[in-house]
Amino acid sequence: MDYWLGIDCGGTYLKAGLYDSCGREYGISRQVMPVLSDHPGWAERDMDQLWQGCCQTIQKVLHQCGVAGHQVKGIGISAQGKGLFMLDKQHRPLGRAILSSDRRATQIVTQWQQEGIPQQLYPITRQTLWTGHPVSLLRWIKQHQPERYSQIGSVMMGHDYLRFCLTGERGCEETNISESNLYRMAQGDYSPELARILGIDEIFEALPPIVSSAQVCGGVTAEVAALTGLATGTPVVGGLFDIVSTALCAGLKDEHTLNAVMGTWAVTSGIVEQVLDDEKHPYVYGRYADEGKYIVHEASPTSSANLEWVTRQCGEMGYDAINQAVNGLPKAGSDVMFLPFLYGSNAGLGMTSGFYGLQSLHQREHLLQAVYEGVIFSHMTHLNRMRERFTQVNALSVTGGPARSTVWMQMLADISGLPVELLQIEETGCLGAAMAAMVGGGVYTDFASAQQRLEHPSSLIMPDSSVQAAYQHKFQRYQFLVEALGSYQTRCESHFPQRSC
Repeated sequence: MDYWLGIDCGGTYLKAGLYDSCGREYGISRQVMPVLSDHPGWAERDMDQLWQGCCQTIQKVLHQCGVAGHQVKGIGISAQGKGLFMLDKQHRPLGRAILSSDRRATQIVTQWQQEGIPQQLYPITRQTLWTGHPVSLLRWIKQHQPERYSQIGSVMMGHDYLRFCLTGERGCEETNISESNLYRMAQGDYSPELARILGIDEIFEALPPIVSSAQVCGGVTAEVAALTGLATGTPVVGGLFDIVSTALCAGLKDEHTLNAVMGTWAVTSGIVEQVLDDEKHPYVYGRYADEGKYIVHEASPTSSANLEWVTRQCGEMGYDAINQAVNGLPKAGSDVMFLPFLYGSNAGLGMTSGFYGLQSLHQREHLLQAVYEGVIFSHMTHLNRMRERFTQVNALSVTGGPARSTVWMQMLADISGLPVELLQIEETGCLGAAMAAMVGGGVYTDFASAQQRLEHPSSLIMPDSSVQAAYQHKFQRYQFLVEALGSYQTRCESHFPQRSC
């Protein structure tokens, strides 16, 4: 029997899954990948450790499924977007990788905003500027680690690095590199002018060739075959930005459905066939896996990772116990609010997290309910903007850890007023990556054909109109609180520019 291997490199876990040509899952292997933070706001990963973990995870899934290496007919990789994975001029890892949640470049992005750089770039790149963008991190390295900067031989993202390790071939995959601020969205290529505007002209020669999602970029080397159990020469395709993987698995084809990803990042995305000018918001565009289409999305690191942090501080609780505690309270019945900005904000670069409205009568379940609500309220910031672009939306497809909580998903349906569709897919990143390998191997002619064949069952949660008014009132109070604290942040920065507020 033939299999396709999908690897997913996320913010917390590295996963590998085996699938047949119909998308049936035969096994998943997972390994925690530590996030290293030696300084406030830093988020890094050891590149050698990541590669070793990848080899172990591949080896483990083959073993647990009883699959021989020669039965794997193709490999795809899905990964977090943005961030920075660098090789030196001898193609060796150049220090640690920097993840998209890293905030060391906050001052650089703030300076660019004051200089009007985002407005200069947006018509060309269709990107905002974020602290975790490759360009922001490269500029920071140039300023603070000039010796390291001078040694840069290749600029990559997560799946590009793992693909290089598997094949020895360098490349930057298009769905991911198209969101780097080094790529011209209309022309579909790099631009030295963009690097010049951002003050990082020198790295233009370090940009590997652009490859497409299903393009075969090389084969597994003999050395890697010995480490993993794969067969030498097994084709490896370009791969996917993990948001694109999820959109493919969610079956997004037109403008009637949006997809919400709830993980470390809160992402709302949709698929379009053209880039529009003069839009109300600076929507982020990226190239989609299917030629001629674009993915549009809004995102911020303000999602379910906040719950994991809060439960660690308050005493570990199982998911079932948390759901039971939240479900036992009146909906939107507490004055307690939570700002889910532990890892970044969608309300200003300097905004941080916190609870507001606590009184002595409140207990742990009120804190947990506020976290659930705060994460949804933050998602609504993106969803409401996206609905101004996608005016025909009638459903919201959801993936990520919270999708396993019917309590949390009912809250999302109630607050958004949209039916919430829950995919019965364990790992969309792995399946999407395997799908890319199938298309690249000729099993399917394109991603649309693969989507049609690989449809999976889903469940639907309908909104409860009787509680929408209560939720909308609390959502408005949440917005008032964010606005008030934004004013506080601005005053702090003007009075104490050298100190964090």
